[in-house]
Amino acid sequence: MRDAILQDVSESFSDAYFEARQKFLDLAKSVKSYKSPARGPGGEELFTDVAWFGYPDARHVGVLISATHGVEGYCGSAGQVDWMRRGAASSLGPGQAMLLIHALNPYGFAWNRRVTEEGCDLNRNFVDFSQPLPANPGYDDLADYLVPAEIGGPVFEASETAIEEFRNKNGEVAFQTARKAGQYSHPEGVFFGGNGPSHSRLTLETIAEDFALESRDRVVIVDAHTGLGPFGYGELQTEQPSGLAGYESALAMFGRSVTSPDLGTSSSVPIRGCIDEFWQRLLGERHVYVALEFGTFDPENGRKVLREDHWLAKNPGVDPELAQAIRLRLREHYDPRSTDWREMAIWRSRQVHRQMFEPPAEI
Repeated sequence: MRDAILQDVSESFSDAYFEARQKFLDLAKSVKSYKSPARGPGGEELFTDVAWFGYPDARHVGVLISATHGVEGYCGSAGQVDWMRRGAASSLGPGQAMLLIHALNPYGFAWNRRVTEEGCDLNRNFVDFSQPLPANPGYDDLADYLVPAEIGGPVFEASETAIEEFRNKNGEVAFQTARKAGQYSHPEGVFFGGNGPSHSRLTLETIAEDFALESRDRVVIVDAHTGLGPFGYGELQTEQPSGLAGYESALAMFGRSVTSPDLGTSSSVPIRGCIDEFWQRLLGERHVYVALEFGTFDPENGRKVLREDHWLAKNPGVDPELAQAIRLRLREHYDPRSTDWREMAIWRSRQVHRQMFEPPAEI
């Protein structure tokens, strides 16, 4: 058993977007590819690839999404590859189908960044841009400190002092909400939701139309993420757009490990413009959405690596060795390349993927 799971881990995880894509293409056989306007680090073409398994007219459809946050795609891609490698499609029943969306944000995956080519956080990009955009005064107060002009020296130290003062005055929840809930006024900052629909958002909308998801009776979405929560633990987070009814549906499907930001049980704060806004608008109560969030390292480490990544984007001419070190630190935070973490991710993914098609439980 041990040797088998370690082999599965080795075969399912990849070292780069291009390797992950090739594994997906080799296993999926029939794929619909959506080309990105962005290019890879070596000028390569980038794609979001989609594969359908099961009945064309299925009423119950599962959707597995990887790389909403780019660099977090290693884990989500591995779960998709593992699902295909094990022949899990054979377990689909009459009227059931699984839709795999590989590398929804291929730019971020290829470049090992969380953001899209537009510099926005895709999971904050699903607001209605025809309406006034959400305000985040806390972020406005902290913007110059969260991504300071320098990442060392007096300017950096002053920024850290200002952040500490904000935390002491307003509390940790207020700080995390200001930093992570989403902001729409600082394009070079962290958790920027964009000035309009990103290409990756438009790609998802096109995929949903191409595969007629709006016509289905039940659509269950598992969106794989990493970087938040205890090391290796896969938390099932619901989001605010689905409300309490969405949380209860997820609870019946996946069990008591499901969390909710509304109830204060999630390791995430409530966020604006998340991808569940799209699914709620499209399907309402006919969908169940969860973010399968695998924890990695201390949240403060996450704050630091994102700060460095956005600083680097503003300062592309820095010493190449420093730039490489920054990229490696961010990659490691969101894709811990250790066998124990990857093994936990594969086991949990298998459990959740199976539960997507099981009858709701009595809770």
